[in-house]
Amino acid sequence: MAQLTYRAAVAATLAHEMRRDENVVLIGEDIGAGGVFKTTKGLLEEFGPTRVWDTPISEQAIVGAAMGASMAGLRPVAEIMFSDFYATCWDQVANEIAKVHYMTGGQLSCPLVVRGANGGGLGFGAQHSQAVENWAMCVPGIKIASPSSAAEAVGLLAAAIRDDDPVLVFEHKALYGSREECPDGEHVVALGQAAVLRPGSDVTLVGLAATVGLCRQAAEQLTGDSVDAEVIDLRTLVPLDAAGVLASVRRTGRVVLVEENPGQLGWGAGVAAILAEEAFLDLRTPVARVSGRNIPIPVAKGLEAAVNPSVERVVAAARSACDTAGPAAEMIRN
Repeated sequence: MAQLTYRAAVAATLAHEMRRDENVVLIGEDIGAGGVFKTTKGLLEEFGPTRVWDTPISEQAIVGAAMGASMAGLRPVAEIMFSDFYATCWDQVANEIAKVHYMTGGQLSCPLVVRGANGGGLGFGAQHSQAVENWAMCVPGIKIASPSSAAEAVGLLAAAIRDDDPVLVFEHKALYGSREECPDGEHVVALGQAAVLRPGSDVTLVGLAATVGLCRQAAEQLTGDSVDAEVIDLRTLVPLDAAGVLASVRRTGRVVLVEENPGQLGWGAGVAAILAEEAFLDLRTPVARVSGRNIPIPVAKGLEAAVNPSVERVVAAARSACDTAGPAAEMIRN
């Protein structure tokens, strides 16, 4: 097993998939030079300009060309440098890519990946720090993956490239420098399967991408309070492993959903609704959510930290859930 950074894992997976399938091509701004986050470093030198397409600064052109190429038989991987910039090409993503298979009665498919840097924590400001996976979760017809580590980046990106449906891969920019051992050779993580990273019996902590690390740190801190926390990495939002989350919550009776999306309509709201519908009588306390604040992301380090989820907020939410007396459902049963 090799020690790779998250960004190197992305580049290695792209290279592996391009060697495996000659129909895999890359398209994006500055990717020939390695990209601003160095996630395509060395790929132009190995595969040449016929498979690594450098483009002008136009998200509409990048995503539109990727859609056309996929409909013609290629498997493009398009890079949107910052996920905030989906706002400039959302028509292609939401109204064309997500719907072409349905609108043509299955005559055309759109097997493509759109990937890029998501989330905050680096002081990039309001237009370059948003977590926008919840935008995509509202659009039927596209799949959504968001790796929490270098090894997950390998497995999920490989699965996304091989999938016959369009997949958006949200790579968290604050994780690009993180390093861990990654499997050698073939490594594919099936889309739609959450991972239990830490078993527990008292409360379930559910995270995605960077918030998975917050959940793991919070779980370690909670052991000092004799609270045994289970940690789940969702991995993908579409397909969503609702069964996995439900099974955990039915064991623990308590749950804290941890997301960077603004709380007014993040992915946690959707998961909370499923729990309310499917596991209400199993919940000992109300569903707790730790989310981004409902304001634009500040540049100042201290202010950004106050807006985004933190270990302290997760620990406080879990403690509150475990301190609440009695099952919430008991009153209804009686």
